[in-house]
Amino acid sequence: MDGNGRWAKTRGLPRVEGHRNGVESVRATVRACGELGVKYLTLYAFSVENWNRPKDEVDTLMKYLARFLKNEIGELNRNNVRLEAVGQIYRLPEFVQEQLAKTKAALAKNTGLTLILALSYGGRTELVEATRAIAQQVKAGKLDPAEINEQVIAQNLYTHAYPDPELLIRTSGELRVSNFLLWQISYAEFVVTPTLWPDFRKPQLYEALEEYTRRNRRFGGL
Repeated sequence: MDGNGRWAKTRGLPRVEGHRNGVESVRATVRACGELGVKYLTLYAFSVENWNRPKDEVDTLMKYLARFLKNEIGELNRNNVRLEAVGQIYRLPEFVQEQLAKTKAALAKNTGLTLILALSYGGRTELVEATRAIAQQVKAGKLDPAEINEQVIAQNLYTHAYPDPELLIRTSGELRVSNFLLWQISYAEFVVTPTLWPDFRKPQLYEALEEYTRRNRRFGGL
């Protein structure tokens, strides 16, 4: 979800206003995915690199996040959405962690779309932590190094309970993955839209999905 800062700058507004307006894009996208029968939607909400932004901006983002988690419970319940999160959740402020836990519990019985928030997330960090976990299993004698394969690595990722994404949508026209799900997107289809995230709505989502349907996914084969 990229382009919040540029959206605000072009309007002469503080960067945080872009983040605030981006919440409506989240709401619209989640609702549309639920209507279409999409099973999993992962939103890259806050990266490990984002901790390096000015403290005031980070503090505001955390407040917006906690407010979103609290205020959207009713909307998400009405749309039968279940909530999960991946990343270094322990680095989030305590009030955000508490609200995240409450919101997940409130939505736990829903059976529709699973909304996954990538929070304090980084693809390289995830692979480092997975490697450490596998090394500990080897050290403890629970795993033979010869048995390490793709399945073992996948089982030690944050996303071990979810399927790999089939489609990655990058907003704002940027042509990079920005440390997002580096292992999981090996065979995902990419759609890049010039639309800044605060302007992303159903039409842009439908356009990306229509582009996806025209792709021939070969997975390295013919």
